[in-house]
Amino acid sequence: MAKQRKKLLLVDGYNVLRSGSRYREIAGPDYTDDTFNTARETLVNDVVNYAGRDWRAIIVFDGARNAFSTGQAESVGGVRIMFSPAGQSADKVIEKLAHDARERQVETLVVTSDATIQDTVFGFGVDRMSADGFSREVDRYYDDVRLDETPKVAEKNTVASRIDPATLAKLKALRDAAR
Repeated sequence: MAKQRKKLLLVDGYNVLRSGSRYREIAGPDYTDDTFNTARETLVNDVVNYAGRDWRAIIVFDGARNAFSTGQAESVGGVRIMFSPAGQSADKVIEKLAHDARERQVETLVVTSDATIQDTVFGFGVDRMSADGFSREVDRYYDDVRLDETPKVAEKNTVASRIDPATLAKLKALRDAAR
């Protein structure tokens, strides 16, 4: 069974798209369907990369005004993407997810510039990051990756490197005694 990650990243999708400098630049001032879809795809890719293997991530978009929105999530690159159910705001979904995670003692980070959500989740003991802060973090991440020209050497995985030192010492002693 896969190890359960103990960190949760919750992203207020539309808020980050409208408030994060990285996504405003992509969508431009007119927010056409094409540019907005490009910004949304960029956000999903950024969350996939930012979360990596350390975080379980959920992006919540507001589907409150969509009568057909059920709140079902789909997964893209290990990140859950969901629209809030019809009649329920993304804010309430994010607050509930953050509260439930803290109840399970999962380290949680909410990315939003919505002051009400930030205040509410802070009351639960949840960390928060602004949309612009997230944009800067993602930009910094990509800069680090681009600038890191250090040659990578593949790690040699041997049986000896995977056995705890005490057991390895006993095995070596048995081997040497057999000679």
